[in-house]
Amino acid sequence: MIYSMTGYGSAETASGQMACVVEIKTVNNRYFKTRLKVPELVAFLEDDIENLLRQEISRGMVNYVLYLKDETAETFFNINEKNLKSYMEKLARIASTTSMNWTIDIGNLLNLPEVVAPAVADKQTAENIKQLILGATRKALEALRQMRRAEGAALADELQKHCDQIKSKLEMIKRRAPVVLNEYADKLRKKADELLAGSNLNVDKQVLAMEVAVFAERSDISEEVARLESHISQFTSCLQEGCSPGKAAPSQAGRRLDFLSQEMLREANTIASKAGDAEIIHGVVDIKCLIDRIKEQVQNVE
Repeated sequence: MIYSMTGYGSAETASGQMACVVEIKTVNNRYFKTRLKVPELVAFLEDDIENLLRQEISRGMVNYVLYLKDETAETFFNINEKNLKSYMEKLARIASTTSMNWTIDIGNLLNLPEVVAPAVADKQTAENIKQLILGATRKALEALRQMRRAEGAALADELQKHCDQIKSKLEMIKRRAPVVLNEYADKLRKKADELLAGSNLNVDKQVLAMEVAVFAERSDISEEVARLESHISQFTSCLQEGCSPGKAAPSQAGRRLDFLSQEMLREANTIASKAGDAEIIHGVVDIKCLIDRIKEQVQNVE
């Protein structure tokens, strides 16, 4: 099974007086990239969070947002009373030198530099916060995985339909290829007869056979068709076996599918250039359209 790179998962956990909410959103990207938005209080956990994300996600842009909830404000920030007192004394001294009435709003003073600072958690508090946040992250990742798996299953069905249509077109091309050779031989014979009509000359069957053989060699697409069928078979197998056995995280099936789709297009282009039959070319055009759809959809496979 393949996984989509698009998904969303969230979870909320609580322990004692603290609670947290984790939201994870992923979109397609060629590489693994993260954007972490966490409060300064838990900035020390960024490496642990990213390592946990890497265990579950191999490709894609990961947007991670953490919200903390706590009834005890001391856990989140500290007020530097010394700096606050210094500000108040300076403002009072300035007010005493004027005849104006001044009112000091302590709430506004909290916005001054170095008055409010993020709290530094002690060792035990830091460990409790770590377990709480990583636990919520695991739950959010599980919800994300379920959504990406469902999206991947729908994507795999759509890709399989395109592969089946390509195989159907290839069957038509395989049936048509020998007919084209016979038609060419008949056309060449008739043309020679027309040119030699009214003369005593006869068509040299050996020369005619050599000309047909040259055309057959030049327009032979059997190898390209066989390779294209092989690519489709590998593509289908990769759709079904996208998750590596024994691993929790899905393998990077998208990279292999992208490579196979490029090879499929390469073979289709070669068939079109070698085939001299309108019906075969029309079939190849349909195949190339289907491959373009595959290439577009594969960009969202992890």
